[in-house]
Amino acid sequence: MSTVERRVAILDDHELLAESLEIALSVHGYDVRRVPVPADGGAPRTLVDALVRLRPRVLLLDLDLGRFGDATPVIAPLHAAGLRVVVLTGEPDRARWGRALAEGAHTVVPKSSALIEVISTVRRVDDGHTVLSPDERSALVATWRERVAERAADEVRLARLSPREARVLGLLMKGMHVRDIAADQVVSEATVRSQVHAILTKLGVSSQLAAVTLAHRSSWRPPVPA
Repeated sequence: MSTVERRVAILDDHELLAESLEIALSVHGYDVRRVPVPADGGAPRTLVDALVRLRPRVLLLDLDLGRFGDATPVIAPLHAAGLRVVVLTGEPDRARWGRALAEGAHTVVPKSSALIEVISTVRRVDDGHTVLSPDERSALVATWRERVAERAADEVRLARLSPREARVLGLLMKGMHVRDIAADQVVSEATVRSQVHAILTKLGVSSQLAAVTLAHRSSWRPPVPA
């Protein structure tokens, strides 16, 4: 088998880990190419084209690439181009694992795994073997789909807020208390408490903390005052 056929690419912004993987995989006979992470972000398409030109059989991909951001959007086009993507991540959120698998990743390996386990996974994927059982894959993808549905429901609830309620929720997200919000909005504390009660009712939660948590997990931002 030629070195091109045994080529592995590594895209990870953790230099020490990437270097360790390069050395270990090289010892096991792989032609390893480390791909520099774009320093100032950039378009996913540009990164995809650069990776495809390398023609690796397996790509070890970190989900979080510093200034480039979330690498998940590059998985589907890489999979479509025939690259076998192994996500190597320190991300504990299994919903994000499920999204990566839904986009076409072969498997997800935690960065806490032993080096020999990562090498074994690369070898199995390179040889065309299944790494995740169908049940494991289905469970992780289902976790992601549940997250999507949850966020969609959250967005519907958040859209019910009036402009004033949205502003109050935005101030709660900044850690302000009712008294501070009343002073900021030049209204009575009773008015703010009434608005907070309406927020909790519309969002279907029982506390200000729960309302703020819901807004954060939906990446919601209050409207900018006109």
